[in-house]
Amino acid sequence: MRALDRRLLRRARPARALLAVDVALAVASTLLVLVQASLLAWVVAESFAGASLAEVREGLFLLVLTVAARAAIAWAFEVVGRRAAAGVLSELRLALVRHRLGERPVGLDRASAGELAATGVAGVDALGAYFGRYLPQVVLACLVPVAVLAWVAAVDLTSAIVMALTLPLVPVFMWLIGRYTEEQTRRRWTELTQLSTRFLELVRGLPTLRAFNRGRAQAGVIAELSDRHRRATMATLRVSFLSSTVLELAATLGVALVAVVVGVRLAGGGLGLQAGLTVLVLAPELYLPLRRLGAEFHASADGLAVAERLLARLEEPPEVSRRGARRTATVVPVCFDGVSYAYPARPGRVLDGLDLELRAGETVALVGPSGAGKSTAAALLLRLLEPTGGTITAGGVDLGCLDIDAWRRRLSWVPQRPTLFRGSVADGIRLGDPSADDRRVRSAARAAGADSFVRALPDGYGTLIGDGGRELSAGQRTRIALARALLREAPLLILDEPTANLDEESAAVVAAAIERLHGERTVLLIAHRSPLVGLADRIVALAPVPAVDDRVRAAA
Repeated sequence: MRALDRRLLRRARPARALLAVDVALAVASTLLVLVQASLLAWVVAESFAGASLAEVREGLFLLVLTVAARAAIAWAFEVVGRRAAAGVLSELRLALVRHRLGERPVGLDRASAGELAATGVAGVDALGAYFGRYLPQVVLACLVPVAVLAWVAAVDLTSAIVMALTLPLVPVFMWLIGRYTEEQTRRRWTELTQLSTRFLELVRGLPTLRAFNRGRAQAGVIAELSDRHRRATMATLRVSFLSSTVLELAATLGVALVAVVVGVRLAGGGLGLQAGLTVLVLAPELYLPLRRLGAEFHASADGLAVAERLLARLEEPPEVSRRGARRTATVVPVCFDGVSYAYPARPGRVLDGLDLELRAGETVALVGPSGAGKSTAAALLLRLLEPTGGTITAGGVDLGCLDIDAWRRRLSWVPQRPTLFRGSVADGIRLGDPSADDRRVRSAARAAGADSFVRALPDGYGTLIGDGGRELSAGQRTRIALARALLREAPLLILDEPTANLDEESAAVVAAAIERLHGERTVLLIAHRSPLVGLADRIVALAPVPAVDDRVRAAA
């Protein structure tokens, strides 16, 4: 990735005003550099010429003001850069979340949770150095050398020529080292992503690992990944330290060469003391912004490495089209007309020419073996996926032409493995309708058969659940998810294997709750168990679509 990538700079729009302030501060800082050097040279030259303190007092006063102004501008430069970076980082995280939630909710790109977490947290934080320090330093590196060369040329053209000849050494070394640094940083970030992904998998699978007594083996894997990340990090740091040494050496040689030329000419009388001092004071200022730029490049290298992955995620085409996104329609009847779907990473189709109709107040059971496409049909109805063939209509209108947010507000969904976010039980149920009061929350819990066990919890509806909260059984989780769906009061309810992995008692409670909905809402019931199937008005059986090679063999 280039150090100045237009795609990444476009993401800096929320902080453009602050970055503009940084540019203005950089211009002011550049002018003060020239003023400080000129004042210092004048005061020293006048003092050597025999001027009294009173005669150089004004110059000294202006010099002190200039130094104080440079210090204040340097402080403001840092503060503004950090505020600009904070705004950009917040926008990048929001963009990543919006993209994943709104356009790729199913995540067919095979991006692991560990990679997304590392990219969205540590990776975006690493970009703070890029926006907060590197980009402002780029402005200084562009302005200060040009201004210094122009000022020195006006004072002494020979010294300006020497400076112009030695200056390119620093950018050349920066470019050579930067290419190697980029490669090392990319490798380090890859190792960090693998470590994050494996550690997240390990935490999720702790019960399984303990059950099979495989914990020690996984500890060895984590140790190996950690060691690889350590080695990659140390390799990056070695490059950073070596590059700093090389850049310091190049800048020191440049300043020394200028000092030798100025010293010889001063001794020979070919250059005045004030002009010579001005050149000597400005010589370090010529190389300083480029040296700092090299240091800031290394500090922002992690951010540049992760920016490639981040931009790749943000620029992926959406899984769900939002064309014609302002139309609304009635929910029922819903019709699948010759609907087909094929997952990008799987050969063949999961659904092939599905015809299905859901009428008002009807409960339809969708049955079939694993892999027949039952959950895929539900995802298509939820508009988490787009059909690769055929159409789905609601009230005679193609779902692709409807306002996707308005359509989803008229659906309720209980997935096969419901997720309960950290919060109270009431908060978990209220996710279906954030405006619901406590009375409606309890009513939905009673309808889902959850009220009795919730009231038995230590804090009732205020009990903390989710990550770090009270552990719930699979049946309890399903009943809370069902209460969440019922609270929404949506006309179309999708239940995906609501009794899977439940004991008979829990399954009976959930089945009774579903039976009470008969005739009140349109229900698409994905089920295996016969008690649930018996609640349906109609049963639609799906069969797995034969693989391509199976079809070829059958035709032969």
